[in-house]
Amino acid sequence: MSAHHPRPADTDHIRIEVADGIARVVLASPGRKNAINLEMWGQLTTAFGWVAAEPSVRVVVVTGEGDDFCSGADLAKAPDIHWLPYMRYINAACLALDAVPQPTLARVDGVAVGAGLNLALACDLVVASDRARFSEIFAKRGLSIDFGGSWFLPRRVGLNKAKELALLAPMLDAAEAERIGLVNRVVPAQDLDEAVADWARQLAAGPPIALAQTKALLNRSSQSSLANALESEAAAQCVNFATADTAEAIGAFLEKREPRYTGR
Repeated sequence: MSAHHPRPADTDHIRIEVADGIARVVLASPGRKNAINLEMWGQLTTAFGWVAAEPSVRVVVVTGEGDDFCSGADLAKAPDIHWLPYMRYINAACLALDAVPQPTLARVDGVAVGAGLNLALACDLVVASDRARFSEIFAKRGLSIDFGGSWFLPRRVGLNKAKELALLAPMLDAAEAERIGLVNRVVPAQDLDEAVADWARQLAAGPPIALAQTKALLNRSSQSSLANALESEAAAQCVNFATADTAEAIGAFLEKREPRYTGR
């Protein structure tokens, strides 16, 4: 399957690292706090598309090189196309990340602001260092919220808090971000890599088909009735019971051992 879907070549500013079922998509422009320019948006779209279709990838970690996650879109140079197709080009990266069926995890150190914050919020889980800082900074730049922030933010923190964060554009420290549910977990900076690796290993060791279905069920829940959600859950369980992984999980439980999942 993956033979027909070659891994994208690393570029100067976006690279993919894969080991033990964990794919790391790395923003690598630390001199600009990993601000994302036009080329990088397209490269991110390609990277997320590849990991989504690569059967060996069990979990995806999105991170920035150096001491920062991402300072948002690189506004230093205006695009040489109209802003609407430019925004749609950016939006393709957001849609590609959201479409990744595997669990996605943002590793946030330093600043995560603007589209950089929303890149993190587009992931399923966010683990941050205690020195991380967050802002929907758009209003301070004369802009309205983008990269899915109008969709992800209220789902994380509720509509009223989302309006506060988007309209006033405060800078939040990690403790406040954790308190309001913007991020899942905050750890000391020196423990960030191990905390992310721990969750990534747990996710990679899990049953991939079941986890992907759970992620999809949760993502659809806000646009579903209870009856439709229950029917979707029933269909998902039928898929699970037809997999070798569920048989392995039940067998491991009965034999009092750890299961080994193959994704089949």
